[in-house]
Amino acid sequence: MRHAVAPAENVENNYFAVTDLLKICSHCERLSKKDLGVRIPRPLGNGPSRFIPEKEILQVSKVDARTQSIFEDAFAALGRLDNISLVMGFHPQYLGSFLRTQHYLLQMDGPLSLHYRHYIGIMAAARHQCSYLVNLHVNDFLQVGGDPKWLNGLDGAPQKLQQLGELNKILAHRPWLLTKEHIECLLKAEEHSWSLAELIHAVVLLTHYHSLASFTFGCGITPEIHCNGGHTFRPPSLSQYCVCDIANGNGHAYHPDDPLGNQEMCGEVEVLMERMKQLQECRADEEEASQEEMATRFEREKTESMLVVTAEDEECVPSRDISRHFEDPSYGYKDFSRRGEHVPTFRVQDYSWEDHGFSLVNRLYPDVGQMLDEKFQMAYNLTYNTMATHKDVDTSMLRRAIWNYIHCMFGIRYDDYDYGEINQLLDRSFKIYIKTMVCSPEKTTKRMYESFWRQFQHSEKVHVNLLLMEARMQAELLYALRAITRYMT
Repeated sequence: MRHAVAPAENVENNYFAVTDLLKICSHCERLSKKDLGVRIPRPLGNGPSRFIPEKEILQVSKVDARTQSIFEDAFAALGRLDNISLVMGFHPQYLGSFLRTQHYLLQMDGPLSLHYRHYIGIMAAARHQCSYLVNLHVNDFLQVGGDPKWLNGLDGAPQKLQQLGELNKILAHRPWLLTKEHIECLLKAEEHSWSLAELIHAVVLLTHYHSLASFTFGCGITPEIHCNGGHTFRPPSLSQYCVCDIANGNGHAYHPDDPLGNQEMCGEVEVLMERMKQLQECRADEEEASQEEMATRFEREKTESMLVVTAEDEECVPSRDISRHFEDPSYGYKDFSRRGEHVPTFRVQDYSWEDHGFSLVNRLYPDVGQMLDEKFQMAYNLTYNTMATHKDVDTSMLRRAIWNYIHCMFGIRYDDYDYGEINQLLDRSFKIYIKTMVCSPEKTTKRMYESFWRQFQHSEKVHVNLLLMEARMQAELLYALRAITRYMT
């Protein structure tokens, strides 16, 4: 069902009017209002993303009618169009599925009350120090009648939500440690117990926002101008630029035609395409490896993935505004790899989303299993049959390698996949980006984003981030749903 929206012509006219308003030279505006004592906010960022040029993002909605329609519906439903949606607009098919699922989880009938849903979103996003999502849901929490005292810290929230803290922590960083005993503690608490349906809803929300935090950091999403961290009242440092140039994105040192950069990355796409071709030929010519050899290759790749360093930066210390929403801030993915702890193998053949998780979610939280399945399939199968400037390319092998590498980092194994292909298709800089974004997204930097697939379009990198986000969410869900299934049986 479509929401009532203004005619397309009016929307378009309004869009350009708003854009023109925002692009008015702030210096001239400041001079004109100086006598009135009006303080004029200036955006801290330049567009929805720190990594992607603003003009490239805004161009998408102008040329793609479907994207424009989705944006209109989202604005009508929420009264806003956030920067995450603008960046996802590169892929309108996926964006439609994402927004439908998120709308259902947050606003439609379900086991949890509306303010509980937003508070769980705050808890999950805070786990990765994602202030963008935390601030978004703090506002939503208050709008649906949430108690402001809960926002003083997790210890000010009801005991029932506090008990969810351990599940939040384990799912975000080491989901393989989740057991049926953790589930039992939540379901059998005396006066603050969760029902199975409520717990499924909570688990889906936690995994949704853990993975969305990965996407937010991975795409360098910036706060909107009206949000905390999205504006300043200080005048810009002009140097040789006028404010009009800065406001219109002309002050960036962005040089796509830099000859030195192009020399360094020359042939990157062709090399990757040639490797894909060789692997296809090897599949046809060679005998299939034994199950023992396939298992050995998986264990080798899993061990190597543990040794990939996530970031060069020093430890990220969460601010008090963020850390008050969760417990044990020192707990993270990095700890186990440094101590050399073993991640047990989770065989998809024993417990899979398709055969087990899907039906469990759909039974306890009707329609959500179907929505999640469509979203997973959309991200996994999405293709335009292109790689950079090359057309008519079958990218299925590459997409599968990315998805399976992420699951491999979480110990999840597909018996029918040759994990030797991963090292052929994913280079070191790409693996560093993947691991950082999936496991420690708050450490993702623009340098990491720019260091992999340097010849590819920004839309292709956003597609990669959609794959990483959905693969991560499914990995967390598999561990949580398996633990719930074990408790039930």
